[in-house]
Amino acid sequence: MKSLPDAAGYFGNFGGRFVPETLINALGELERAYSSFRKDRAMKRELDGLLGRYAGRPTPVYFAENLSRETGAEIYLKREDLLHTGAHKLNNSLGQGLLARFMGKKRLIAETGAGQHGVATATVAALLGMECSVYMGSADMARQAPNVARMRLLGAEVVPVESGSRTLKDAINGALRDWVKNVRSTHYLLGSVVGPHPFPMIVRDFQSVIGIEARGQMRKLCGGDPDYVVACVGGGSNAAGIFAGYAEAAKTKLIGIEAGGYGSGPGEHSAKLRRGRRGVLHGCITYLLQDAECQVLPVHSVSAGLDYPAVGPEHSYFKEMGIVEYAECRDKDALAACLALSRREGIIPALESSHALGYVIRHRKKFKGARVLVNLSGRGDKDMDILMKELSL
Repeated sequence: MKSLPDAAGYFGNFGGRFVPETLINALGELERAYSSFRKDRAMKRELDGLLGRYAGRPTPVYFAENLSRETGAEIYLKREDLLHTGAHKLNNSLGQGLLARFMGKKRLIAETGAGQHGVATATVAALLGMECSVYMGSADMARQAPNVARMRLLGAEVVPVESGSRTLKDAINGALRDWVKNVRSTHYLLGSVVGPHPFPMIVRDFQSVIGIEARGQMRKLCGGDPDYVVACVGGGSNAAGIFAGYAEAAKTKLIGIEAGGYGSGPGEHSAKLRRGRRGVLHGCITYLLQDAECQVLPVHSVSAGLDYPAVGPEHSYFKEMGIVEYAECRDKDALAACLALSRREGIIPALESSHALGYVIRHRKKFKGARVLVNLSGRGDKDMDILMKELSL
């Protein structure tokens, strides 16, 4: 898997580059720049330095002793919630921010759903002295108001998107339209392992620090690899990051958890790998939720970061090749897991991460006696209004 994607940007049958003519040259420029950037020792030192001294890496692996006793599994948490800005998103935003400066770009644009990628991009723009515009669906702006305020405080323009479902898919559309108009001066800092080549590769590479760290930490803590690695999957960046560390670990089973929402009908879930089919969205071939006429279906999750109708092409490849098992977690189980972790361990997780943990708790018989590493991709500050309402607190 280390050789993927291929030269054309494909992970097996998935990936590629399906974009307007105006973006072909920009993507070619980005691919060439990234190839030079990753070989530049000075750039690597600067990125490593920022990840350590600014972002707070390495993030710890924590043994959740109380929750483990209750469930019968050994549950370990990779604490990406402790990273500066509160989620794994900063790993990629720092990397791409430096890449944008390396390319001579002066402005960053981004899309965001839960707001964590928007906050991370606004943070990096402030650090590097760049202009920043973040596109966010107005529905997500309403339910993630704390992150909207953080982005504005950091100096970013938050652009509300009123089209479509007014969520992450539509925010990506807005950012792409901006990039088409301003491609010479602007870098589109895409936040997940989606979109046209080389974005899925770039984001995975910058997020792979999660899995590389975690594997060494688990071996030091436990003397070996975990039996399972579990991560939530929206677009799929946190999962791609932690799975990258275990790609060659034959005895470790990888499980990606999608949002099961509150039902099985159209618009009631976000489980594209489990219920979708192959198609093209946002510049690549991948699994997505679509109707018989190939129109993108609406999606639902209690967590804004999982409200996306497609998934990164590498995850589609993982599914097709049987490398990763993909399953679902319903809203109610994610909320129960959030409450359990808060009250058993004193850790309030993001609702996205709660889906991964919710699956483990719901299926505790499957994991009984096993060593399970869950990627806790973000903290729950942004979700407090939703949690207070949904849990009647």
